[in-house]
Amino acid sequence: MNKPYDMELFLTGVLTGSHASRQRHIRQAKAIQAAISERWQRDSPWTWQRKHVLWFLNYSITHKTEATRYYYGLTTKLIALRLGKSWF
Repeated sequence: MNKPYDMELFLTGVLTGSHASRQRHIRQAKAIQAAISERWQRDSPWTWQRKHVLWFLNYSITHKTEATRYYYGLTTKLIALRLGKSWF
């Protein structure tokens, strides 16, 4: 079995803020990765497209609170920043 893509290493260059904020972004990025990987079998963020991230934000976390969705949105913006994409 392939080793899962290391989201912590991927986000290291763009993470700022307190230790708790960095850990939250890493935890949420791993959740995003798991959901996209399960639905589209795309483990690496380098293979993601805008539609994958929008699907996660619009359908996968609709049952979460507004505050949680906001923080997931911040994490996806960090992922887009790291990828050099202008998704948002």
